[in-house]
Amino acid sequence: MPPNDEVPPQDSAASPGSPEPSDPLAGAAPGRLRSTDIARLAGVSVSAVSLAFNARPGISDATRKRILEVAEELNWRPHRAARALKGASNDVVGIVLARPARTLGVEPFFAHVLSGLQSRLSNEGIATQILIVEDTQAEAAVYRRWAAENRIDGLVLFDLAVDDVRPQLIADLRVPAVILGGHGAALPLTSVWVDDHAAMTRILAYLAALGHRIIGHVSGVPSYQHTRRRLQAVADAHETLGLDIVSVATDYSDTQGASATRQLLEANPRCTAIIYDSDVMAAAGLGVATEMGVRVPGDVSIVSFDDSILTQLPHPPITALTRDTYALGTLTATELLHVIAERPEPRAVQAPTPELVLRASTAPPAEP
Repeated sequence: MPPNDEVPPQDSAASPGSPEPSDPLAGAAPGRLRSTDIARLAGVSVSAVSLAFNARPGISDATRKRILEVAEELNWRPHRAARALKGASNDVVGIVLARPARTLGVEPFFAHVLSGLQSRLSNEGIATQILIVEDTQAEAAVYRRWAAENRIDGLVLFDLAVDDVRPQLIADLRVPAVILGGHGAALPLTSVWVDDHAAMTRILAYLAALGHRIIGHVSGVPSYQHTRRRLQAVADAHETLGLDIVSVATDYSDTQGASATRQLLEANPRCTAIIYDSDVMAAAGLGVATEMGVRVPGDVSIVSFDDSILTQLPHPPITALTRDTYALGTLTATELLHVIAERPEPRAVQAPTPELVLRASTAPPAEP
């Protein structure tokens, strides 16, 4: 008996009126090739073709190889809509971002993370589908629609908020997903997180060691978990390091970063150092200080929480926390592939804490 995934060989002799054996497509349905045609040409069942293309067990390696070789020779792939109806892989990972497109367009962090994500996923033949929406309510609606339509194989969730309902929603939808962010505690989904509290503490300890006592902080969106942890580090430094720190919230844009800088530099007493939650805002803040005639670092020191070309090219170059954001993207993609394949229990994977790179934008405060 032949294996259950194979069809017994046909008699090599052609009957009268039968197609010429030399034509491999003879007998194929008119128009687009179907899985039945591939099964016939490979000498297997239709179910074996499905198992081969979805990388599922149930057929031998030799049979899988024969099926894929036939399909490759004829440049055939399963019809995506039909595969979706059967619950097969779409080879697509979805990302929905509820942020203004204008801020994302100039944010090196997202560009580097997405590059790392796509690089890792591309090795597995998986594409990313990115959608920018107005708010988290619209984001949740997209998740529900994608899940109902079986549009994507997995999700990457950004900008985890305090009391965020999205992780539980996605878990309830049973869509494989990974959160980029978090706090290291238990969540309904696997997360890749960075210790923002420890990173901010490194900046504050460095500025305190230089002698700074009045410090400004241009923060990101206060509702984000990572912003909240940075603000907690600021509050802790007030007690442990004796620092007087004023935080101004922004949407991460260069416009609001510039406005917050002007506000801090016009205050009395004026801060002697400013920390920015992104490189875009740090570069904008440096420009504002220059326009106001405030010397950097003579009158005010500047530090960025993120490092990129935006902090390295200005004069003076900006002291910054540096991390391999491309590697952060590849790590997130690797975890997502694991979740898609194995459906493990959620876990928190900690990425390395950023290191402080000293440049010419920081110095001890000027003598009174």
